[in-house]
Amino acid sequence: MAQAKKIMNKPEDLVDETLDGLVAISRGLLTRDPGSRVVRSTKIEQGKVGLVVGGGSGHEPMYGAFVGPGLANASVSGNIFAAPAPQHVQEAIEAADAGAGVLVVYGNYAGDILNFDLGAEDAADNGVVSKTVLVRDDVATPDRDGRRGIGGAFYVVKAAGAACAKGLSLDEAAAVTERVEFNTRTIGIALRAGVLPDTGKRTFELGDDEIEIGLGVHGEVGVERTKLQSADDIAENMLNRILVDLPFESGDHVAVLMNNLGATTQMELLIVYRRIAQLLEEKGITVDRTDIGAPFTSQDMAGFSLTLLKLTDEIAELIAAPCESVPFTQA
Repeated sequence: MAQAKKIMNKPEDLVDETLDGLVAISRGLLTRDPGSRVVRSTKIEQGKVGLVVGGGSGHEPMYGAFVGPGLANASVSGNIFAAPAPQHVQEAIEAADAGAGVLVVYGNYAGDILNFDLGAEDAADNGVVSKTVLVRDDVATPDRDGRRGIGGAFYVVKAAGAACAKGLSLDEAAAVTERVEFNTRTIGIALRAGVLPDTGKRTFELGDDEIEIGLGVHGEVGVERTKLQSADDIAENMLNRILVDLPFESGDHVAVLMNNLGATTQMELLIVYRRIAQLLEEKGITVDRTDIGAPFTSQDMAGFSLTLLKLTDEIAELIAAPCESVPFTQA
């Protein structure tokens, strides 16, 4: 098996050593039992609904690092781009339980659904009740029920954590998280595929002068492969696909996420966002919040995803609520 040109030790130790590094950098905020794929908050407030997030590794910091007050009680990680095992899901749900049930949030992928459901059933057998909200924000898939969960998970997890921290019941927290998820729309673009560290292979191939629009975070096929366009054309192409989907309309207020997929410069993101802001203003859509960073990566994929979240007073309050984690903290 070919090894990727990556800074690592043994490929089989990638996930465990990543989680060890996450715990070490948290300075006491996170903890993990030896050999466990579950990272837990050391500041779990009893009597409130717990939140579990998770999925395959390779998208750092999502989901594993979004653990702490105002966010998740625990996260569970699978192998690179693979669903967590059911026993690890069960462990995470039981670890996150603070006496009021557990909300479970993850992306809409068949393997994740199967394993999370099995883990939730085993946790229920031990007396822990849970409810699931699937992230399905990728507008590249026409059928919403089959949509992938991609960069918009950042806002869904943020809102879910705030809902739980407010002291809502499990049913209430799940319902408001579903409303946030429904108002979230995302599309991605790639200029170059990422490299899988355990195999050394690229997730897909693109010509030097090609871009892929609407691809998934594991390299799944997009909706359009075309020659490299200008930043302004890329911005308009992506935004137009999002706006018609909810739809977003004049008078709406939105939060915008520019999510670096791993190997895109801040310069490029800012150039694109400049045009996104212009287009939204022209359409009468007000941007109340902008986040630019790399919360949901795909190894060293060159590209980004664009997310719009339609805001209501309820959603805006949840997104603005305080939280504490390794990659994202707000007062």
